[in-house]
Amino acid sequence: MSTSPDTSSVISTPYDALHKIKSGERGSLTDAVEAALREAIVTLALEPGMMIDKLAVCERMGVSRFPVSAALARLEHAGLVEVLPQRGTRVKPIMLEDIHQHLFIRSALEVETVRGVASLRDATVLDALALNLDQQRAALKSGQRLAFHALDLAFHEILLDAINLPRVKEIVAVSRSALDRARQLLASPERLVHTLAEHERIFEAIKNGKTDLAAKAMHDHLDQVIAELRRSTQERPDLFAP
Repeated sequence: MSTSPDTSSVISTPYDALHKIKSGERGSLTDAVEAALREAIVTLALEPGMMIDKLAVCERMGVSRFPVSAALARLEHAGLVEVLPQRGTRVKPIMLEDIHQHLFIRSALEVETVRGVASLRDATVLDALALNLDQQRAALKSGQRLAFHALDLAFHEILLDAINLPRVKEIVAVSRSALDRARQLLASPERLVHTLAEHERIFEAIKNGKTDLAAKAMHDHLDQVIAELRRSTQERPDLFAP
């Protein structure tokens, strides 16, 4: 008598977010493993504080221990994992002090950025921002969280490109990357609605050439991130470190 396969023993794990490396995949194995682990960490599939099972990563991705160890060394340098003596490697908790510092950097630079953009009132920039906001509304209406996140980033990129200061853009990009995990915690439907409204206020001030109002709107927008993060630390204190 034949029996159906027992699927009840199949257990979902955080490593399901990793994909098996395909033969002939471009780039080095270390690059591929690093990219997959980084994505899993940033999207919180591998949560802050979680110990990383190197063998599980090897088996899931179909690679040896060397590229996994090399990838983790890179991620340690990037501040996403940490090595605990006698214990192994774990996903680094989100550091509140780091978040405050990176938000300070972003606020200082992006507030002055929108002030400059509002004084320019460049028609091409205004058109690009208006189109971006239309796309944000569509993504929000259809519940496309990841698409909205990409458009959120693009909105800020348009502003930074408009002032043509590559060094400023580079510094903001570093701080924004450091906030990726924290931003995932804020991706509730309610937060996305507020983000869109804040972007619209920034745009209206820029369109009307209101430099101080544009600066205040950007400052308030980034301040809301801090307020939301404080609420997140109360709801999930296990994900954060002081």
